[in-house]
Amino acid sequence: MDLSIVIVNWRSRDYLRGCLRSLPAELPGRRIEVIVVDNASYDGAAEMIATDFPVVQFIQSDHNLGFSGANNLAALRSTGRYLLFLNPDTEFVADGLSALLCAIERLPQAAIVGARLLNTDGSLQTSCVQAFPTILNQLLDFDILRGRFPDWSLWGNRVLHREEAERPLPVDVISGACLMITRKAFERVGMFSRDYFMYSEDVDLCFKTRQAGWQNYYVGSATVVHHGGKSSGAATESNFASVTMKQSLHRYFTVHRGALHGSFFRITTGAVAVCRLLVLMVAIASARGQQQRSTLVSGFSKWVGILRWSAGWSPVVNRLA
Repeated sequence: MDLSIVIVNWRSRDYLRGCLRSLPAELPGRRIEVIVVDNASYDGAAEMIATDFPVVQFIQSDHNLGFSGANNLAALRSTGRYLLFLNPDTEFVADGLSALLCAIERLPQAAIVGARLLNTDGSLQTSCVQAFPTILNQLLDFDILRGRFPDWSLWGNRVLHREEAERPLPVDVISGACLMITRKAFERVGMFSRDYFMYSEDVDLCFKTRQAGWQNYYVGSATVVHHGGKSSGAATESNFASVTMKQSLHRYFTVHRGALHGSFFRITTGAVAVCRLLVLMVAIASARGQQQRSTLVSGFSKWVGILRWSAGWSPVVNRLA
């Protein structure tokens, strides 16, 4: 088998249908298998696949294994020389899959390749490539700064704005929404780490491949629409996603930089949360209109959750209800 495509589903049946439809039925001269793991959501994906996509392999997990666990489970049952980990809320555009596969086959130093991700409205999703996390780039991670200085090396996505981005270019981190890796590299670095339940697994994997001597590449000629966050469901609405993201970054820093670095990240995150909350309090008090106030209150709630996590008051439970 040349390529194994792995998709983890959690309450995303309708998006999963669109994702599967976007995959080419075949690639000339190559053998492809598709494996879907349902993370105990029981949302009807099994029935939909059996009816509409009978060649797709389906694995029903009786409990939520998280992103890492479910992907690893499917990877162990797959046979492809290359593995493509794909979110269910993604859709390939034109021959994007072929472009990714050709790139990883032709780049001898490549462990991982990733595509150009677009939002549902067709705008560029700048998170498709990133720099490895540092205390500084996390401390300065404000939309206003990213918008004002999009080419800062701090963000690691300068390649998105380069004219030659149609050819593969080396980057630090490829988004796990669409990440293709050689089986050799995936197995050598120990697959996805179970230190993470959700978020930062892709960062950790990319860091390990670079440490092992390979390169990770952005392939601008491959385009994928990523509807974004649709597989987090109700968890996102309850601020689960925001807090879990910080917890996962804390684990990344602790694992790869040491406990002291991890503690410093937690402290600086708390300081940022306090500043954000003070600004939001003023903004809420002067808000005009119910819609604006509601948006600001939602942001306030998110940063309260992050502050509570940074202070150790409400550790995130690694499961989705």
